[in-house]
Amino acid sequence: MASITYLTEEGLKKLKEELNHLEGIERPKISRQIAEARDKGDLSENAEYDAAKEAQGLLELKISKKKTVLANARLLDESKIDTSKVQILTKVKICNMKNNATMEYTIVAEAESNLREGKIAITSPIAKGLLGKKVGAIAIIQVPSGKMEFEIVGISR
Repeated sequence: MASITYLTEEGLKKLKEELNHLEGIERPKISRQIAEARDKGDLSENAEYDAAKEAQGLLELKISKKKTVLANARLLDESKIDTSKVQILTKVKICNMKNNATMEYTIVAEAESNLREGKIAITSPIAKGLLGKKVGAIAIIQVPSGKMEFEIVGISR
């Protein structure tokens, strides 16, 4: 059974747009590539045909995964987010205790994570270590490079 994915309205819209793009643009493009490669003759030694068929398989897998996420998606009501502790959809400001660097992240579903936008997946080690903590709490988090200590400086929506 697939797991439930919690998404914001923005994340749900983006997922639907990606799925529409894959089905409406990418799928016909690969079909054309297969047809062109097939027209070139002997399929047993046709590398273009093999590559196009492999690309089609990967695309169909991607479409299938996105459909599964969409089917199991639940929309989160951002107005009901409790900011007294770190949870999904809260924006958390943390201070690295070792070098005093402050960072701000929004905890989101894995499907919406984007580090450039400051959105980290709820399944990431840092997010897992911050969940449930309140402002002023120290979180000791095991990351690939070792243990890191973060102080929670602020929580908002």
